[in-house]
Amino acid sequence: MKVEMQLGNDKLSIETGKVAKQADGAAWVQYGETVVLVTVVASRQATNLDFFPLTVDYRERGYANGRIPPVYGRREPRPGDNEQLTARLIDHCIRPLFPKDFKSEIQVLCTVLSFDGKHSADVPSLIGASAALSVSDIPFNGPVGAIVIGRINDEFVINPTVEEMETCDFEFFVGGNEKAVMSVEGSAHETSEDEVIDAIFHAHGMIKEIIKLQEGLVAVVGQPKREYTKKEIDQELLERVRTLATDQIRQSIGMEEKQGRSEFLEKVQESILEEILADESLEEEAEIREVTTNTIAILSDIEKEEMRRSILEEGKRVDGRSVKEVRPIIGEVTVLPRTHGSALFSRGQTQALCAVTLGSSTDEITRRTLAGDQSQAFFLHYNFPPYSVGEVKRMMGPGRRDIGHGSLAEKAVAPVIPSQEDFNYTIRVVSEILESNASSSMATVCGATLALMDAGVPISKMVAGVGVGLIKEGDQEVILTDMLGTEDFLGDMDFKVAGTETGLTAIQMDIKIDGVTPDLMRKAIHQAKEARLHVLSKMREIIVEPRADLSEYAPRIYTIQIPTAKIKDLIGPRGRVVQGIQEETGVTIAINDDGKVEIASTDGEAAKKAEELIAEITAVPEVDKEYVGEVVRTTNFGAFINILPGCDGLVHISKMGEGYVARVEEVMDIGDKVTVRVADVNDNGQVDLIMISVERTEANIAKAAEGNSDSGSDRNRSSRDSRNQRDSGGNRRRPQNRDNRDSRGRSRSMRIPKDRD
Repeated sequence: MKVEMQLGNDKLSIETGKVAKQADGAAWVQYGETVVLVTVVASRQATNLDFFPLTVDYRERGYANGRIPPVYGRREPRPGDNEQLTARLIDHCIRPLFPKDFKSEIQVLCTVLSFDGKHSADVPSLIGASAALSVSDIPFNGPVGAIVIGRINDEFVINPTVEEMETCDFEFFVGGNEKAVMSVEGSAHETSEDEVIDAIFHAHGMIKEIIKLQEGLVAVVGQPKREYTKKEIDQELLERVRTLATDQIRQSIGMEEKQGRSEFLEKVQESILEEILADESLEEEAEIREVTTNTIAILSDIEKEEMRRSILEEGKRVDGRSVKEVRPIIGEVTVLPRTHGSALFSRGQTQALCAVTLGSSTDEITRRTLAGDQSQAFFLHYNFPPYSVGEVKRMMGPGRRDIGHGSLAEKAVAPVIPSQEDFNYTIRVVSEILESNASSSMATVCGATLALMDAGVPISKMVAGVGVGLIKEGDQEVILTDMLGTEDFLGDMDFKVAGTETGLTAIQMDIKIDGVTPDLMRKAIHQAKEARLHVLSKMREIIVEPRADLSEYAPRIYTIQIPTAKIKDLIGPRGRVVQGIQEETGVTIAINDDGKVEIASTDGEAAKKAEELIAEITAVPEVDKEYVGEVVRTTNFGAFINILPGCDGLVHISKMGEGYVARVEEVMDIGDKVTVRVADVNDNGQVDLIMISVERTEANIAKAAEGNSDSGSDRNRSSRDSRNQRDSGGNRRRPQNRDNRDSRGRSRSMRIPKDRD
């Protein structure tokens, strides 16, 4: 079965039943000439996990755009950042749509099979995941759809191409169901809040059409949803735990310290479990485990209910703040003495340490995408160690959460980073989360801004970020400014907004309910603006503007331009020339394809010496300029002089002095030092020289003297032989010794006076 529609400038088609028929659901999605296969499988047995076991994987194949992977083994490497981020987008959009008590493990695999260079595969992958789940027997409250919306010349563009994305004012990945928007993520160039809301809900109109397309597919080939066992909790146990725990849990509301509140709730749990297990008189280990698990689940539900009740009815939050109050903000810069820039930013119990490192173009990051490798001169890395939340965990590489939070913070700060023409440095920011109680990505935005200013990076404006949450019960709804971790976990929305005083630079929204209306989102984004302006005012108390000078430990980059034809001379065989300069001077040299050479060093004298060496190697001859060179080759018509590295010029025999020169060796020979002037450089690069003076080696002087004595008798003998030579007709031949006579047989020793020349 295949359905299709026009989406933006190209056709979108969804086909099922043709491939991967042993999966619970499969969808072959084509948009333009980009093709994605999405499969879904759910285990038949439920798990005992306390979270929903959903895994979403997105993989790009090298053959999709006709490339063999450039890695060892020629297999696709582990998923890159782009693949991890796309998988995260899909996960955020579909996760809220599974029944909360469905505990079977689900795996969604998105494989990019073809890429046309125009259409990214993220939108087809999300649509394919929704279609595959909707036609399968897996319980799923879909379908959902998604598009990317951009704006070019004040006109909305649906799914802008890779090329169009470069000129967009903003780009947002928007996902939703038929009723409301469910997820948003993207970046902007200081776009106003109302313009962002208009773009998001313009996108939702097109999403509704995508959902209708999927509903047509489900109507024909959709399977009945499988039945599953819903977990039942003993009502007597439920009432008993509520009676024992409700008043105690209410006492935790208003405790400011996260650790203190957690310890209090742990003691409540321990005491209630002890009392319940003692009264139940349980003996079987399985029964004890079941009662324990059910009791903990009930306590968690009571905590959620009491938190939400307190906010909705009393306007009192978990830590005692009002719904619009921002946690206390403190910060400082230059906290790390040897980094190029650093800042410590704290908002309540969320703390980020940010460090800036400046480098040359050789330090740019290269990110692998289906459209090709892309280099960036600004990038941000985010680390979330387990101690930041008081846990012990195995230390591994960055996970999707780390990559996602770092990407969001990078998008937020990127619009204010100066261009390479204005600030010719590669900039790396690293955020170490030292303490976390929600919104660590937004703390990273603030800390990164402060660290960049401390490093002397001339950013155009300060950027700040805040997270807002949502508590919604029926018609009651409250938006929370600067939410806590508990409010994020037990609430209905995680809405992160970053920007300057002028407008938004990045946004991310995930919800746990069916969707949010335009009015609710407009209210949330404007409430976030109030908080953002407050945070910016606090940041100005820490540092007002970028420092005028770079750190003494930051490299100074000196740029020189060389002819592109000289790049190979500067690099040398296997890079030996440029490596030799770096070893000799201690600088770092970056050579660009356009002939721009960057010399990075903290030592000005070393950089100057490297610049001089490079200038010598890459210099080109200038007309009328004098050079001292060495004779490298002689011929019967002149000598070749090496005047610059890799550059030889010709001194014709007629330009080797005032008098007549019979042989080049009479004036110069290989190894002699010659002062010459450049007479001409033609289009082919041939250099014509005029000799000014010559400094001969002792060996060449002796060789010339010996040659002159021998050459006299040789010339007499040659002259007699030539006079006796006759042609085939018996006539005497004309002398051909051009060392002594011209074409008319006249002696070359006869000179025309200079005044007649």
